[in-house]
Amino acid sequence: MRVDNDAAPALPGKLDAAELFRAHAPFVARFLIRMGIRHEDAPDLVQQVFLVAHEHGGYQPGPAAPTTWLAAIAFRLGMSARRAFRKRAREFDDAVLATVPAGAESPFERVAAVQALCRVQHALETLDLEHRATFILFELQGESCQAIAHAFSVPVGTVYSRLSHARRLFRKAYERSAATPRAERHREAP
Repeated sequence: MRVDNDAAPALPGKLDAAELFRAHAPFVARFLIRMGIRHEDAPDLVQQVFLVAHEHGGYQPGPAAPTTWLAAIAFRLGMSARRAFRKRAREFDDAVLATVPAGAESPFERVAAVQALCRVQHALETLDLEHRATFILFELQGESCQAIAHAFSVPVGTVYSRLSHARRLFRKAYERSAATPRAERHREAP
């Protein structure tokens, strides 16, 4: 990377788009896929997320972590992409999750772990996008409600409400998918 001596000095903790990309591109891709973006559309959206980050001058330290800030950008772009691709049928690609290392020691444990991941994804897909984003950031990424509220420009009470509602809906969908045969889940997918 070329250093420009005339450029303003970087603020402590500030991350430019290139640094953000190196550190968080896989997170953004996983977030978009969990939000229901087709696997083949994710790389283009990841690139758009970091273009927006670049246009904003990178990440400025604040209440939201870099991942939460990037997730808010990805959420907005993902909503637009979902509207644009609405006519294209989206079916969750279980083969994508099958490539995720499960850390299982036996083939049986690996199959069980992949099936559980597929049920998690199908349960996530039952949530509307605002609830899904909140659930993913809090439950799967460990972000605080305050950071999520800041990144999405909503009151923290809204985040608590979305999280409570999302947990309830997710639990019901996950339990239902555990009791539903795999072939029927695919027919029910949005």
